[in-house]
Amino acid sequence: MAVTFYVLADSQQPPANELSDSPAHFALACQLCANFYRANQRVFVYTASQQDAELIDQLLWQFDPDSFVPHNLSGEGPARGAPVEISWQPPRQSRQVLINLTPDIPAFASRFADIIEFVPAEAAAKAQARERYKQYRQSGITPATVNAD
Repeated sequence: MAVTFYVLADSQQPPANELSDSPAHFALACQLCANFYRANQRVFVYTASQQDAELIDQLLWQFDPDSFVPHNLSGEGPARGAPVEISWQPPRQSRQVLINLTPDIPAFASRFADIIEFVPAEAAAKAQARERYKQYRQSGITPATVNAD
C-alpha cells in the first residue's frame, strides 16, 4: 500500500465559480481523479458527508470540459459503477485508489493499493492530517509527501 499526502500552500484557492467556496483540496482531488482515470485506475472518493459527496460530484461535472471524468455517487450509474465513485459510506466494490477527504483514516483503507490524503492550509485540518500521517507511520507505512503547487 502506498500513501501520498498532498500539502497545500496557504495561497492555493480553487478557481472562481459558483462553487468557489469549496475547500481547495476538493479541486485538487478532482484533478487527481482525472489523472487516475486517464491512467485507467478505478478511484473511490471518500467524503465525510453526503453534502461533501454531492459537492465533489458537482465539481467533477464542472471540471475541464476537454477531459470529462466519468463518475457517479455510490449506488447511481452503471452496475459496476463509473471509473470514479464518490460516497460518504464504505465502498461496495474493489478499486485501486482511495482519495480520502475525511478527517480520519477509514477502517477500509487497507483494501486499496494507493491512498491519497491532503494537508490543507487551514490549521485544524492540518492538525488532523498530521495525526493521520502519524497513524500511517505507526502501522509501518511511510507516506510520501508532495507539495501541491
